[in-house]
Amino acid sequence: MSPATPPPSPSPASPDPSATGSPSAAAGTPATHGPALRDRAVAAAVAQGLVSAADPVAGLLDIAGIRRSAAELRAAFAEFTAPGTPVLHAFAVKAASLVPVLRLLAQEGLGCEVASPGELALARAAGLPPDRTVLDSPAKTHAELREALALGIAVNADSFGELARLDALTAAAPTASPLGLRVNPQLGGGSIDAMSTATGMSKFGVALRDPDARERVVQAFLDRPWLTRLHAHVGSQGMPLELMADSARVLYGLAEEINERAARAQVTTLDIGGGLPVNFASDETAPTYRQYARLLHRTVPGLFDGRYGLVTEFGRSLLAEHGMVLARVEYTKSAGGRRIAVTHAGAQVATRTVFAPDSWPVRVAAYDAQGRPGTGAAAAQDVAGPCCFAGDLVARNRTLPLLEPGDHVALLDTGAYYFSTHFAYNSLPRPGVHGYAPGPDGTLRWATVRAAQRVDELVAESGGAYTDALTQL
Repeated sequence: MSPATPPPSPSPASPDPSATGSPSAAAGTPATHGPALRDRAVAAAVAQGLVSAADPVAGLLDIAGIRRSAAELRAAFAEFTAPGTPVLHAFAVKAASLVPVLRLLAQEGLGCEVASPGELALARAAGLPPDRTVLDSPAKTHAELREALALGIAVNADSFGELARLDALTAAAPTASPLGLRVNPQLGGGSIDAMSTATGMSKFGVALRDPDARERVVQAFLDRPWLTRLHAHVGSQGMPLELMADSARVLYGLAEEINERAARAQVTTLDIGGGLPVNFASDETAPTYRQYARLLHRTVPGLFDGRYGLVTEFGRSLLAEHGMVLARVEYTKSAGGRRIAVTHAGAQVATRTVFAPDSWPVRVAAYDAQGRPGTGAAAAQDVAGPCCFAGDLVARNRTLPLLEPGDHVALLDTGAYYFSTHFAYNSLPRPGVHGYAPGPDGTLRWATVRAAQRVDELVAESGGAYTDALTQL
């Protein structure tokens, strides 16, 4: 069967939606990648009860696919980078704040980019060493900065005010932390305003084109010999690659200016951020890491000549295509002549899709009660979630094999953010997340990434230990 394709993706590439078929594996040969492996995973998840009446929604991660993406990222930059150049690919933890995922990526040679005390704790729990961890955030507290400096974690200051805090903290106690400054090249935005961080009035970084800002940045480095990094990140989904490459060009030019003015190689590392868009329209990966690295090399050749260490901060592009949300259909009904499938996957797991469907569409695949690809007559249907508001729809008027109670739907390309940005509306518990990979004999092996949240845990999280606290006031 072919997953129904949503409206065109806001990413730069929108391949032919007809290329979303789910081919069968050759007779007797278990599928080890692609849509056929996805179908095998759904059937196995249903057969093993990972998705059931008791646990009607779960996240599934293709571990071999994640490993492939990590390898493709490393290879793409290695192809263009001078031998011996230090390169750190720091995974943006917010894209999948799950300790086993961070551990897996560390095994694949990646580090972590963290933006909160919680994300730093997750990275440390996953065993990430300080020299493979980068702390970003526009609102770091004194306590966060002290912890990072004590651990030797790289820190990118987001403002001149934060630099002043670092002045005091580094004077009080020496640190091994590499320290940098984030700048906003103010190059404009992409197709999703909320994902565009290099606009004229973005909250992130030092606005480089504001009056006197560039000179203040240069002087900040001249005054602080310990300031050795520059950082920029222009956005993520919906960003054109050319704008991302232009940001790297601006960052490189600023580093060259600082080093010339300082008469020494003061800036030694450029953190170019992440943000590679994901194609949500089909199973084709577009753009690729190699396409982006090649464009960077063409636009800013000096970036790769070995004079600067490089840091990247990719997130969504590493995981999105390797995950899905699988949910049971609880009921079906009709309203106004349109069929509605009421499922257990809604705003609590697909928050952005529900509230901004044009920017964050998902493909939906239909499966029967045993987890086999749906074969019924195609019909236009709404796919609704369990939340108690009318807009809780993950797909509208989508043509799918006719869904019935007990069937399943899979929200595809949801391996990033959908498992780390749970929306606790209606006190719906967080679903479990499970990883799968073919073994040497082709049989799928499974591991729990996160257990499903139970109701008693939800009650405890919601103040259950303080039942009478307010009645005593």
